[in-house]
Parts: sequence; structure tokens; C-alpha cells
Amino acid sequence: MTNFVKELQWRGMLHDTMPGTEEHLLEGMQSAYLGIDPTADSLHIGHLVGVMMLRHFQLAGHKPYALIGGATGMIGDPSGKSAERNLLDEKTLRHNQEALKEQLSRFLDFSGEEDNAAVLVNNYDWMKNFSFLEFIRDVGKHITVNYMMSKDSVKKRLSAESKEGMSFTEFTYQLVQGYDFLHLYKEHNCSLQMGGSDQWGNITTGTELIRRIAGGKGYALTCPLITKADGTKFGKTEGGNVWLDAERTSPYKFYQYWLNTSDEDADKYIKIFTFLGQQEIEELIAQHKEAPHLRLLQKRLADEITVMVHSQEDLDNAVKASQILFGKSTALDLKGLNEKTFLEIFDGVPQAELTKSELADGLDMIGALAAKTNFLGSNGEARRELKQNSISVNKEKVKEDFLITADDLINNKFVLLQRGKKNYFVLVFND
Repeated sequence: MTNFVKELQWRGMLHDTMPGTEEHLLEGMQSAYLGIDPTADSLHIGHLVGVMMLRHFQLAGHKPYALIGGATGMIGDPSGKSAERNLLDEKTLRHNQEALKEQLSRFLDFSGEEDNAAVLVNNYDWMKNFSFLEFIRDVGKHITVNYMMSKDSVKKRLSAESKEGMSFTEFTYQLVQGYDFLHLYKEHNCSLQMGGSDQWGNITTGTELIRRIAGGKGYALTCPLITKADGTKFGKTEGGNVWLDAERTSPYKFYQYWLNTSDEDADKYIKIFTFLGQQEIEELIAQHKEAPHLRLLQKRLADEITVMVHSQEDLDNAVKASQILFGKSTALDLKGLNEKTFLEIFDGVPQAELTKSELADGLDMIGALAAKTNFLGSNGEARRELKQNSISVNKEKVKEDFLITADDLINNKFVLLQRGKKNYFVLVFND
């Protein structure tokens, strides 16, 4: 058994702990849970800090519980929110639960062969038959309104600055989450709840219920909310969340997100989002500082997390795809791309649509560059560029006598034109 709290500390993953937590965990194998929002059928990278905490907990010899918030997902957690969110039906929640378990199994061992095997629970299973009268009688009477009003998540929503206010449904959220902790304490001997720093108020409501109703002792541990050095929101791009599901965020885009991390953020993220040891990370950081232009930290971070979330094959393909824009690549590399990845790599690159019938006798380069596409300003400019050997078709240099045929199509649809190193143009051939 290793010291879980110390592990989180050096990784920068510890925000606050209730007194006695570290000592409690060193007494022997303990159980802890962390709640996961089930409002989508995929985790996004904002969830990853919590998932990594559960994994470190299991690696330290303890038993992790991943709680899918089916019941609380029907209410909506007000913590860090400015408005009430959409509520979900049971069928959607169950679908999301199964999808999330599959993703979590890449991090947590649910096999059941070890005493500290991970367990997935859904609070809907113990809340669905709880009547309103039973809840306010058996749970609500133990927590005063004054206590609930003192929580930051409530105060912010009830402040003069908040235009939305707070519904009674959301106000009761901390009682429902607190009851989860009490239930898991009584049924599974779960003595610790973990979460983001914005969850402290909800977690301590649970420890209070354990004290008042069960006469026991619950513990709390939170991690910092992850931020980016430039002030923009972590885990967000112009297209929205960065998801773990390859259909929502392709492995290529996932890899690129981490590869494009700033030096300051990479220094922080490599401790949080990988399982590399302290010595190896310190050596990597030192090497990076000696030659920051090589981006060793970003590359190792992107490699580690892409393999962890997707696979080695997906990483290899993402690296190849990245090299198509910035490194040496061939027509063969291009033809190995699927349509989705090709379009993502060349997102924003100018395009022209043509028909496949124009390839029957071969499309001449003057037509491809100017006459039919306007990639270049004129036929004369096209001829000059071709004579200067600055034009490529699918990454291979061509002369004026080259003809584009169906054999050149990528995914039976695209041809990539290039002038010099950085000017790209995509020909799209439709039936």
C-alpha cells in the first residue's frame, strides 16, 4: 500500500483534505467514491482528473467506486453553474451508464479478481423508490436550511449578481449527494468521497449526514479545477468539448489538443494526465527546458494519453496524420487516411468541387491549378509555378505535363494540391 495523498500532492492534484484523511488511508485498504455526470454517453477530458484520481486510489491498494449520478443527473448540480441544465429520462441515463463504464474500464480494473476491484454504482438505483415524504423525514430533518445556505454553490446562485436564481430542485442537490455518501458508507463501508474543489460543500454535507445519522466518520478530498495558463477553459476547443469517444473527437484531434499545449501547461498536465513516475517526469521537464523548441513534454504527454484513451494504433495514425502537414510524408501516407481524418487535417483549406467525369481523360495541371479551380490567379502563374518545381499533387512534385486521374484520388474523392511548403488546396471530386 502506497501513500495516496502524497502521490496526489507531488502531482499537483490535491486541493483540500479533511483532517485525518491521510492517516485514515494508511490504516489499510479503504473505499472511496467519485461522482460522474451521466448527461452524455461519453466522458470528456474534463472528467479525466477525477478518473485519474480513482486510478491512483486503486494503484495505492484501495477500492474505488465510480458513481454514475443517475438520480442527481435528473436534478442538475448547481456547483459552478449559472443556470439550470436539461434533465434526462431513465432510458437515456442507462444508455449513458453503459457507455461510460466501457470508457472507465480503460483506466479502472472492474474484473473482481482482487479485493480492491473497482465497482460501478448508480445512485438512481437507491433513490428511485425513495418517496419525497420519506426523504424529507429521514434525511432532510438532519440538515438545517442555514447549513445549506452557507455553501458557496448556493450563495453564488442566490447572490444579487445571479440573474437566474435557483430552483428548489437544485437547492436540494446537496442533500441528495450527501445521502449518496451516507448510503455508500452504510452499504459498502465507503469512507471517503473525492471530487473537484467546487464539490467541497456537497461532500461535507455527506460527512455531516454520516456523523448525524450513522454516528460515523466520513472523509473528504478534492482536486484543483484544471485551468489553462492563457485563461481559456481547459478541455474546450472552438468545436466544443474534447471527448474520449473517437466518434465525437477523433484520435487525431485528441492527439493535437495535447500536442498544442503551452510549455507552462504541459509541465503541469504531464503530472496529472499520465502515470509516469516522479523521477522520469522531472528528467523530461529538465530536457524540455534545455530545448523547448523540440516540444518533448508535449509529445510525451500527447503520446501517453492518446494510447491510454484510444490505442497504440490510433496514436501511430495520429502521428502520421500530423506529419502530413508539418513533416515528410508521401502519397501513400495520404491514401492511408480515412475521410474524416483527411478533412480534419485540412479543415479550413480552400476547396473546389469538380466531377469525376473530368478525370476520364486526365485533368491537366493548368486546369487543376487555375482554369477550373482558381487556386492560383491565372494560367500564366500556374505555368510559372510548375516550371519552378513548386507544385505538388498528393505531396509529390509534378511538371506541367502531369495529368490527374482516378488513381490519384484519396478515399476515392480528394486530391491535395500544394504550392511551396504551406499553401494547400483540396480538389473534391463528386460523382
